[in-house]
Amino acid sequence: MSGGGRPSLDPVNDTNDAVVGRFVKDGRLVIMPSKRSKLLLVLDHLAQEFEPGRTYAEREVNVVLGGYHDDFAALRRYLVDEGYLTREGGVYWRSGGTVEV
Repeated sequence: MSGGGRPSLDPVNDTNDAVVGRFVKDGRLVIMPSKRSKLLLVLDHLAQEFEPGRTYAEREVNVVLGGYHDDFAALRRYLVDEGYLTREGGVYWRSGGTVEV
């Protein structure tokens, strides 16, 4: 909170949330962003589903991403290609994205 007792406003996060909200409705990814900048915001949103420091079997990743979109394999590839998840030997872990502190 800021000194006046009101929560501080973060226009960047508010804008990012609005962009993500255009693509993710009721917990489902309704359309894949065509602009890379918007895709990265959506991927960052998806990355929040994975706990830093924890490993996931591919099946677990598929279940989480399948909750957002039927083409969970494409989402998984995007997350890996853009550095939000790392895959080695069929095991995944979160390696990017914003982290709440």
